[in-house]
Amino acid sequence: MATRPDARAAYDAYLAECPARQLLDRITNKWVSLLVNALSTGPQRYSDLSRRLASVSQKMLTQTLRNLERDGLIKRTVTPSVPVRVDYALTPLGEGLIPVMHAIKNWAEENMDEVLAARNRYDIDAAD
Repeated sequence: MATRPDARAAYDAYLAECPARQLLDRITNKWVSLLVNALSTGPQRYSDLSRRLASVSQKMLTQTLRNLERDGLIKRTVTPSVPVRVDYALTPLGEGLIPVMHAIKNWAEENMDEVLAARNRYDIDAAD
C-alpha cells in the first residue's frame, strides 16, 4: 500500500512517466477545449459539433470524442431510430472542466488584440 507522499508522487505531472501528464496533454488539446465549451450548453449531435467546430476534420472529431469518452469526460448515447441518433454530453467529471475551459477561451478572446500586437513587435524586432 502506498503512503500519501508516494501516492502524490505517482501523479506528479512534472514527471515524464506520470499518467496525469498524459491527461494534461489530452485536455489541453485545442479540440478538447472547444468541445467542452460546445457541450457545456447541453448534449449535441455529432453533426452539430462538426458544424460548431469549424475546420475540424471528421477523423479528428471522432478521435477526440472517443478519447474523451474513454477518459470518462463525455457520454455517447445512441437512440435507435431511422437514422440512428447519436448524442454526446459531458459527464459530471467532464462538467468539472467547464469553468477552466470557459476561462481559457474567454482569456484568449479578450486578449487577442494584445497578443497580436506583441507578435507584431516581436517580428519587427527579430527582423532587425
